[in-house]
Amino acid sequence: MITGWWHLMAVASVLVPNVFEPAPDSSVRFGGWLGHHHDVCVTGGLVGQDLEAVIKPYRDKVEIGNGDWRCEYWGKWFTGLALGDAYAHNAASAAARDAAVDALLATAADDGYLGTRIPEHRGKGWDIWGRKYTLLGLIAAYDRTGDQATLDAALRAADTLLAQFGPGKAHLPDYGYEQWKGLPSSSVLEPIALLYERTGEARLLDFAQYIVGAWDQPGVLAPQGMRLIQDALAGKKPTELVAAKAYEQMSCFEGLCELYRGTGNRQYLDAALALAEGVLKHEVTLIGPGSSGEQWFEGKLKQTEAMYKPMEVCVTATWMKLCYQLLRLTGEARWAEEIERNLYNAMTATQMPDGRWWAFFVGPNGERVPSVVHHDDVGLSCCIVSGPRGLMLTPKWAAGTSAEGLVVNLYAPGQASLPTPGGQTAHLQFDGNYPFAEQTTIRLSLARPEPFELALRIPAWSHTTRLTVNGAEQPTPRGDYARLQRLWQDGDQIVLTVDLTVRAQTAPVGNGQIALTRGPVVLTLDEQMMPAREGLATIRVADDGTVAARVDDRLARRWGKQVVVRVPSEAGDLVFCDFPSAGAGWSSESRYRSWLPQPLDLATVYDTGQTWQTLSHRQDARPEVPAARRGG
Repeated sequence: MITGWWHLMAVASVLVPNVFEPAPDSSVRFGGWLGHHHDVCVTGGLVGQDLEAVIKPYRDKVEIGNGDWRCEYWGKWFTGLALGDAYAHNAASAAARDAAVDALLATAADDGYLGTRIPEHRGKGWDIWGRKYTLLGLIAAYDRTGDQATLDAALRAADTLLAQFGPGKAHLPDYGYEQWKGLPSSSVLEPIALLYERTGEARLLDFAQYIVGAWDQPGVLAPQGMRLIQDALAGKKPTELVAAKAYEQMSCFEGLCELYRGTGNRQYLDAALALAEGVLKHEVTLIGPGSSGEQWFEGKLKQTEAMYKPMEVCVTATWMKLCYQLLRLTGEARWAEEIERNLYNAMTATQMPDGRWWAFFVGPNGERVPSVVHHDDVGLSCCIVSGPRGLMLTPKWAAGTSAEGLVVNLYAPGQASLPTPGGQTAHLQFDGNYPFAEQTTIRLSLARPEPFELALRIPAWSHTTRLTVNGAEQPTPRGDYARLQRLWQDGDQIVLTVDLTVRAQTAPVGNGQIALTRGPVVLTLDEQMMPAREGLATIRVADDGTVAARVDDRLARRWGKQVVVRVPSEAGDLVFCDFPSAGAGWSSESRYRSWLPQPLDLATVYDTGQTWQTLSHRQDARPEVPAARRGG
């Protein structure tokens, strides 16, 4: 059976092709540390999900009020599963995928509605939000299998929205959870635009454009209108848009990216770019996008503080997905760099070791706290099914193609097989331990010589980069692509050496605190590895921002860290590890700290005010992973 979404392009209604075309399904595999994160995510969190738990709300249709969002779980989990199946491409993932679709379609109402409510409660609360995820799941299933019945079911489900909302009918932004001013319901734009791309059905394009037009109309929840496009283009901060709910806000702009593909209306892309620029300027922290209580709050300035419910995993995953959209549409290396920074910090740090569970919130300082269970009958929270959607996106942006040839964005150990302009397959083998070691060797396998461009991302964080092809030096434009146009042959060897000098980052708020980074990875003090002790320590920072440090591989092996760095101070060496490895005990005895006052009081270094209570919805007892989700 044909798999992968690209087989649809011959008949899809897409006016704007991608500048960066993601790698075909199952063509990228990772080894080492990153490969382990992917493997346990697929087997533990995705294939291992209890299908009955996520299907029962659809079958029983018992949701009524604003606080019910069981309707999102199947679609969120399934979109992650589809990515996991595209990566792993094995019998277990395919079986889970097909069983999930069959079980969902068996719950359809007579008119095709796929949701968790009886007719009189449709549109209320989180219903449209959930229907969005159901549609996204069905589209992901169709893209994996090409099964027409799955696409037809998605179209029927979409038609139930068209029957309820639109000109002369209900005003869609007036429906949904009231506090977020129409954002959750409006984000259904994304699957509607995706369905239009795959079918060319004019009614879907009309409905997508109706949704965007409805943002300008006064409504019950937004009396001045939502004005998402105008306000983004005007340069308003993310906090100044109609509602600051980070996840739902970005989801609407993901939909604009898809509508841009289908219409070519540049304003839609410009608005998405403007929103993303606002997030970069006002919300991005050391480790990922800042949020508090799931809302934007100018987190870039506040990241050194004890934050209340900071940096929701759903927000991180959606930010990565929005950057992925912008990478594909613009081909600009900076979006890949931003995804990479999130991947190697906030995203992997929030996945528990066996891949079965995730944190809900994470901050640069504090401890790792497992997510609460929001619905006991389903046994999940939104972040448990969002985390895999961010992590499993990695194979899609790691490598791909452009009109000129091949593109490499990520140098993690593994393999990639990419189609060349001449119609053959280029196999790339990546050897090294990027981004924890300086050197990566890329070996090319090619059936016959062929001229094409190989674009290699040169990270902006690497101040001095060396790139050779068969020993010959190549240019390395920092923060852009080294575009190597040549006659490539089987056995060609590329060596990339990046600069992993430890550097100090100063707190944007100007309070004198610093944080250390090594490449894209934040370095962190870990309580288990470096317990609190008496003394004051000042980190010596050179005029160019570099910090003298030495790597301790022995200690890294002992503690199971990816990298351990010793930084000298007057109070003895300060011992740092990579951020994802910090707090590995997932307990209040396993705290960590990334932002460091100068001088640093080592006796109270981990007393940051960031506790499990500030990192959880639950306050009566520290959350624990449900027994059904614990590793064996």
